[in-house]
Amino acid sequence: MKKDFSAERMGQLGTESAFEVVARAKELEKTGVEVVHFEIGEPDFDTPEHIKEAAVKALKEGYTHYTPSPGMFELRAAIAEKVSNELGIDVDPASEVVVMPGGKPCIFTAIYVMVNPGDEVLIPNPSYPAYESVVNFAGGIPIPIPLKEEDDFRLIPEDVEQLVTQKTKMIVLNSPHNPCGSMFTKRYVAGIAEIVKKHNLLVLSDEIYDKITYGQKHYSIASESDMKDRTIIINGFSKTYAMTGWRLGYAIASKAIISQMAKLHLNISSCAAAFVQMAGITALRGPQDCVKEMLQEYMQRRETIVEGLNRIPGISCKKPSGAFYVFPNIKKLGIGSRELAQYLLTKGGVATLHGTAFGKFGEGYLRFSYATSITNIKKGLEKIKTAVEKLKTQAVLTG
Repeated sequence: MKKDFSAERMGQLGTESAFEVVARAKELEKTGVEVVHFEIGEPDFDTPEHIKEAAVKALKEGYTHYTPSPGMFELRAAIAEKVSNELGIDVDPASEVVVMPGGKPCIFTAIYVMVNPGDEVLIPNPSYPAYESVVNFAGGIPIPIPLKEEDDFRLIPEDVEQLVTQKTKMIVLNSPHNPCGSMFTKRYVAGIAEIVKKHNLLVLSDEIYDKITYGQKHYSIASESDMKDRTIIINGFSKTYAMTGWRLGYAIASKAIISQMAKLHLNISSCAAAFVQMAGITALRGPQDCVKEMLQEYMQRRETIVEGLNRIPGISCKKPSGAFYVFPNIKKLGIGSRELAQYLLTKGGVATLHGTAFGKFGEGYLRFSYATSITNIKKGLEKIKTAVEKLKTQAVLTG
């Protein structure tokens, strides 16, 4: 028998269901099955042309070498300017910004350098699975904060307060929210900020979807008084500028926190690619019409998928305020979320994610990404309707 040489800590690290479902869907497609993809949170738009041209130009000009580990100063300055202008806080590009190859390394390093074994971290549930995974990996204790549909999937300050103990170190926020599409209003944020200050806590604020909002402006907890140095902002270029494969993200925090994150980042990946950072500068400082155009398309897609899902008996769906996900309630269908997601994939040709991929309080829900064309959305809705009708017929026959 071969010896397992892997470290025990690897058992604490999870995976991401979206990529697993993509792989299964691709295998089905190889057999000739047509699959409509709602599982992956990736914009189907191409990266805007002026951003690609900036990368090509940078390559030709020799931006193919190492950069300072925290990121090129020109990019950090552009990031600091964006955050300062939008959130109304002063950000020092030299010491309060770190650039990494994607938002995930920012999440990982932020949690890993701040959470000690035994520290409790309050995490919305359901939520992006990396938060809980990394807390476990660091030896921390993830404490779920249930997100309820009747509260529009928002954190209620009173619920948060009840979960704080002497061991609590950090609260994770994500607005606009994956998978629910919910957003915080200033009132909710102010309430959570008071809890953070009262108990001397840190906040990890994942704001990767800050530009994908529908009629409600994104509001960061870092904008609240005395919250800047208590907050680690995570953001990046993948969602706003359709740059998922470019791998470019950043974090904003106090000098003390950023220095620790940068140290770990240096030991893991040295730096983000130089030509990609040059493209990032163009993305931030260049024309933003491309972002507005993508948002307009997302709005149409949102209307189409919400209306379509609500027309299917047994499914109800709230309209999201941000991001590009819907989180429909499927409890009336009388089947578990995981089982329904598997059924829709294998019998209906529709790839989606079960709600429990985002935590135990996601049971009774599915997550659909509408970062795909309206044509695909309509085709997928028809497939779902047909599959659900067959499911109900089978239930009647077996009942």
